[in-house]
Amino acid sequence: MDVVETEKTINRKKLVPWIIYLIFFAVLNETVFNVSTPKVALQFQLTPAGVSWMMTIFMVFFGIGMVVFGRLSDLYPMKRLIIIGILVYNAGSVLGFILQSSYPLVILCRAIQGMGASAIPALVFTLVVRYFAVEERGAVFGNITSFVSLAIGMGPVVGGFVSETFHWADLFLIPLLMLAAIPVFNRELPEEGRKPGGVDLPGAVLTALTVGFLVLLLNFGGWACGAAFAGSLTGLLFRLHGAKDPFIPPDLFGNVKFRDGIVVGLLLFSVVIGVLFLVPLMLNDLYTMDTRSIGFVLFPGAMSSVFFGSYGGRLADRKGNPFVVVLGLSSLASGMVLMAFGLPLSFYVVGACLVLVYIGFSLSQTALVNSVSQTLTPEETGIGMGVFNLAGTISGALGTAVVGKILAARWLGSSLWLALIPEHSAIYSNLLLIFCIILGFSGALYLYRYRENPKTGPQGAPVSGSVQAGD
Repeated sequence: MDVVETEKTINRKKLVPWIIYLIFFAVLNETVFNVSTPKVALQFQLTPAGVSWMMTIFMVFFGIGMVVFGRLSDLYPMKRLIIIGILVYNAGSVLGFILQSSYPLVILCRAIQGMGASAIPALVFTLVVRYFAVEERGAVFGNITSFVSLAIGMGPVVGGFVSETFHWADLFLIPLLMLAAIPVFNRELPEEGRKPGGVDLPGAVLTALTVGFLVLLLNFGGWACGAAFAGSLTGLLFRLHGAKDPFIPPDLFGNVKFRDGIVVGLLLFSVVIGVLFLVPLMLNDLYTMDTRSIGFVLFPGAMSSVFFGSYGGRLADRKGNPFVVVLGLSSLASGMVLMAFGLPLSFYVVGACLVLVYIGFSLSQTALVNSVSQTLTPEETGIGMGVFNLAGTISGALGTAVVGKILAARWLGSSLWLALIPEHSAIYSNLLLIFCIILGFSGALYLYRYRENPKTGPQGAPVSGSVQAGD
C-alpha cells in the first residue's frame, strides 16, 4: 500500500494527538518504576541485583517486541496490531496489580507489559512513515520526540509521588488510561487486508533470543550470557540467509543509508543515555546531592527538550535533516565540553549544560528518525523502523553498562588535561570528553551518507508523497 493512497483515507489531524497520547504512556512506563525500587526491595527483601530485574525484564521484552511487531506490521493490518499491543500491555498491568504479593509473578507481568508496550513505538513510527507524506514527517516526529522527553522527565516524578502517597503496585494501573485510544484508532485507521508473505517463526524465535541475551549480556555480563548470545546470533544469521522468507530480510542491511543510520543512532543514543546515567552519580559524588535535589538539576533540561523536539521537526521540514542533525550534535557536544571543564565550579553549571544536552538530543534524534525513515520502501517500513527502535533499546543497555563498568573499575581516573580538570572530577570529565569524540565520529558518518537534501532525490528531483528507497 503506498503513502499517497492512504493519505486519502485517514484524518491525520485527529490521529496525531492520539499517537502522541499512546507514545507518552508507553515511554512513561519505562521510567516510572525506577524510583520505586527501594520500596520493592524492602517488601520482598531483595538485593539491588534482584530488584533490578523489574527494569531489565521490561527492557528485554520491549526490545524483542519492537522487532516482532515491526515485522508483523508489514504483513498484518496496522489497526489490529495496535489494538492487540494496547490490550497485551494492559493485561500485564492488571495482572501485575492483582499479583503484587509475589515477586516472580510481578517479574512475569513486567515482561508481558514490555511486550505489549513495545508495539506502540514500533507501530507508531511505522504508521507515520506509511501514512504521512515526506514533507510532513519532520513535524510529527518532532512532536513525538517532545512528548517522549516529557514522559522521561515525568516518569520519576509520577513514580515517586504514587509510591510515596499510595503503593508502588498502583503504578501498574497507569497504562489503563491507554484504553481510551482504542476506539479512535479503530475508527480512524483504514481497513487493510493481509499482505503477501509469511511469518518465519524460527527466525522470530532466534531474533527474540538474540535480542534478549544481548540485553542481559550488556546489563549483567558473564560467560553464560556471552555464550548464549553468540549461539543465538550464529543461529539467526544462518536462518536469515537460508530461509525462503526470513523474519528480517538481509537485503535491508544492503541499504547503506539505513545501515549507517542504525550505526549513527546506536552511537548517539548510547552517548546520551550514558551521560544521563552518569550525571546523577556524578552530582551525588561531587556535591553530595540527594535524589530530590538531583531531580531539580535535571528538570529544566528535560522540559526544554519538549519545546525543541517539536521545533526541530518543523526546522527539518524547512531546512533539511542534515542541518538539524549538525545543529543538534553541536549543541550536545558543546554542553558536554562545558560540563567537563565546568564541573569544579558549581552544580548550577551542570544544570545549565544539561539544557544544551537535552536540546541537542531532541534536535538530532528528530532529524535522524526522519532521515532513516526516508531510506525505506513502503514494504520495508515495519521491520525497518522496528530494527531502528531496537537499536535505541540496545543503546540504553550499552550506554549504562559502559559507564557503570568504567566507574566501578575507576578507569580514566587520572586527569588527562593537566591543571584544567581537578583530580577528583577527572573520571567524569574524561568520560564526557570521550563521549564528544564519539559524537564527532557519528556526525561525520551521518553527513557522509545523508549529505544530500532529504527533500530531493539523489539527482535533485523533488520527492513525492511516496517513500524513497536508500542507495
